[in-house]
Amino acid sequence: MKTTPEHDKKIARITFSSVYPHYITKVEKKGRTKEELHQVIEWLTGFDIEKVNELIDRKVTFKTFFEEATLNPNSNLITGVICGYRIEEIETPLTKQVRYLDKLVDELAKGRKMEKILRE
Repeated sequence: MKTTPEHDKKIARITFSSVYPHYITKVEKKGRTKEELHQVIEWLTGFDIEKVNELIDRKVTFKTFFEEATLNPNSNLITGVICGYRIEEIETPLTKQVRYLDKLVDELAKGRKMEKILRE
């Protein structure tokens, strides 16, 4: 399924701070930790916990979040379906990057081993 321009614009305007608590809830409900979530975020974006907190305080959108990120060179190894979209078929870079993060959080919540999540 391809994303629409409207969908891509909507994704770009979402604030990271509005989604972050849902990520925490999702992983903790499945027995994973906030620290593991931060490890996944840092692997994908290069952001340590201090930077994540700064971005939350600034209420940055996903557009700004990923503009400031240094994406992991192995992020292209993240594949599969998330939210009804096959990641490798998403054409808009920002939407693809947001779905990368969604997929990693999903894998963490599903109990996948950290080495596999981090594509080691």
